[in-house]
Amino acid sequence: MITAIKKWFQELQRPIVRHKVRNCIHSSCVIRHRPTGNVRLVVILFLVNLSFLVNQSAQADLILSAPPRELADAGTKLYGPLADHLSELLGEKVVYQHPNNWLEYQRDLRRGVYDIVFDGPHFVSWRVEHLQHDVLVKLPGSLEFVVAIDDKDQQIQSLQDLIGKRICALAPPNLATLTMMEQFPNPVRQPVIWDVAGGFMNVYKALKRDECRAAVFRSEFYEKRLSGKNRGGLKAIFRSKPLPNQAISAGPRLDTDKKNKIIRSLTVGEGKNAALSISKRFAGNQGFIVAHKEEYMAHNKLLEGVIFGW
Repeated sequence: MITAIKKWFQELQRPIVRHKVRNCIHSSCVIRHRPTGNVRLVVILFLVNLSFLVNQSAQADLILSAPPRELADAGTKLYGPLADHLSELLGEKVVYQHPNNWLEYQRDLRRGVYDIVFDGPHFVSWRVEHLQHDVLVKLPGSLEFVVAIDDKDQQIQSLQDLIGKRICALAPPNLATLTMMEQFPNPVRQPVIWDVAGGFMNVYKALKRDECRAAVFRSEFYEKRLSGKNRGGLKAIFRSKPLPNQAISAGPRLDTDKKNKIIRSLTVGEGKNAALSISKRFAGNQGFIVAHKEEYMAHNKLLEGVIFGW
């Protein structure tokens, strides 16, 4: 059908050819070989609308996503049950889309590709500010970060002593790293970020291998997951102010009624089971609670207008 309409449209582009019927002297005898300009306009508008509808149809599914902190199969296992539950809850298909890497995640996030997203407060704040997202639910507790050094290092006593020196950290836009770098507003007086892949334990190992003079950790890792022996060999020189925990936000393709359904389901309904694997991994089995927009205001500044942001 679309092909036929395109051929018709091509025919409309040809010049008007008029022929008179033989032996006829009246203007009504002129035969036009294509429609008038008004009909051409109607057809053009029809094609534009048809193209729009095709694009809308191709993007009909709601997309759930989260940062690529795991491989694709693990991501599907972690977030797939939530996508399935939301599909049933909302009455329309929700699919989990796994980003291949952080660059792809940031790109699609900024383009507004994702409709429902679970990630850190700096990303949530950015979407609220720029993409008309509403923050729905969050994990309980707060996020705090620690900068620590080897306790034998007598030359480092404060953050300012780290200017120009290496700090082992997860690559930006990791929230721990951005929170630490916020303490150095002068771009010519900052430490050097030594990117470490694979989580905070690898950051700790890099510090102990003397690859850097300090390291950035989430406080929960530093205080609870490092053994007492390992932690005893370190000295904390900075602790950040608490930030709200990771949260789920939803964009303008979901109306208020659907957003309220998600809030109720994930806090007091069947959605608690669907999100169990998420809360178990990131919050020690503590389920989602209602989030408030005010908690997530201004944290987008960690991403914007800074060297290590985006």
